[in-house]
Amino acid sequence: MAQKPSIPKGTRDFGQLEMARRNYIFDTIKGVFSLFGFQQIETPAMENIGTLMGKYGEEGDKLLFRIQNSGEKADLAPEKGLRYDLTVPFARYVVQHREELSFPFKRYQIQPVWRADRPQKGRYREFYQCDVDVIGSDSLIGELELVQIVEEVYRRLGIRVCLHINNRKILAGIAEVIGAPDKMVDITVAIDKLDKIGVDAVNAELVERGLSNEAVQALQPILNLCGTTADKLTALRGILANSEVGLKGVDELEELFGLIDMTGVQLNIELDLCLARGLNYYTGAIFEVKALDAQIGSITGGGRYDNLTGIFGLPGVSGVGISFGADRIYDVLTELNLFPKELQTATQVLFATFGQDELRYALKWAKELRAHGMSVEVYPEPTKMKKQMSYADDKQIPFVAIVGSDEMAQNKVMLKNMTTGEQKLVTIQELCHVE
Repeated sequence: MAQKPSIPKGTRDFGQLEMARRNYIFDTIKGVFSLFGFQQIETPAMENIGTLMGKYGEEGDKLLFRIQNSGEKADLAPEKGLRYDLTVPFARYVVQHREELSFPFKRYQIQPVWRADRPQKGRYREFYQCDVDVIGSDSLIGELELVQIVEEVYRRLGIRVCLHINNRKILAGIAEVIGAPDKMVDITVAIDKLDKIGVDAVNAELVERGLSNEAVQALQPILNLCGTTADKLTALRGILANSEVGLKGVDELEELFGLIDMTGVQLNIELDLCLARGLNYYTGAIFEVKALDAQIGSITGGGRYDNLTGIFGLPGVSGVGISFGADRIYDVLTELNLFPKELQTATQVLFATFGQDELRYALKWAKELRAHGMSVEVYPEPTKMKKQMSYADDKQIPFVAIVGSDEMAQNKVMLKNMTTGEQKLVTIQELCHVE
């Protein structure tokens, strides 16, 4: 007996409706990216493993999918891996093509990435990211535009969100003032899990990672700062008074929040000192977006990276970017029933016919309607009318144009509204304007 076909865990098939909904997400995001002058590029699914390793932290490196056999002689070809995200390949792209680019370079990418993660709700091994980055400028206008993009994308999608903002310089300053400057990475990896595993588990992990009990205790009041954004920044300026890098982070956040206020951004924004973003390459502002009406974790995230291109031979080029998780956005839209109803069908009119002459007649009409921009199907054989109508019902096609000898004699069709059941004879001109 043949084995039932299946797909790897953590991956999914997408049918017609799913693809219509996914394209709705992609088209919405692309439209917003374009408003800010970003242009699209693509990079290969696989990269040399040396391009990927060491860019995502210890845990990220463990999640890389390696390609065991690339079809080349093993002793000559470098090992390869599927891309983990779109930012590191983008940095490699910038260095490799730097002579062709104008800086600041504004690009977006919408492609799949792969992570050898444990599949669970909202977490897949293959998923799409929608990345937008500007590289070649230190200006915080880049961060501001990302905030504005987040606001507009989720406004168009109808999802209520909260944008969490922090700065990695502040985290470095905190590590410095609690007496653990060499534990910056350990601290960020641990506190980034705070909303998932709770404060006790985070504290235990910090101790496991080599922080002293005194350092862990000194960290608690900092992470529990409350009040307005201005209150938090004022408190941080006092706490980090002896940390030059920490104060630089406070300065950057004050400037960014000032720009946000000045431009009238209406997005729900929170200064979140527990936000760490576990990726090693972030150096400045960091962002994370969570849906307010669905429990699914982060649906967008990103931040500033000052020298990611340096590891590929182009030092001192700063960039900032953000990534929209299309698969999680899809799940949120599905859970909240926010997809437009018209996505359920691509076909506006189906021609149903009683015979071969009627079928040929319908084909001529279909050609003319398509020339007017209408989405039209012709049922491919004049079978029983019940079968043709069932096809229209299954695909939720709103109108059926029925063609018999009487309709042909009058150079018309009998148009049936599949929602109301109403039928009427129409000309081709009238059918061109059916809604």
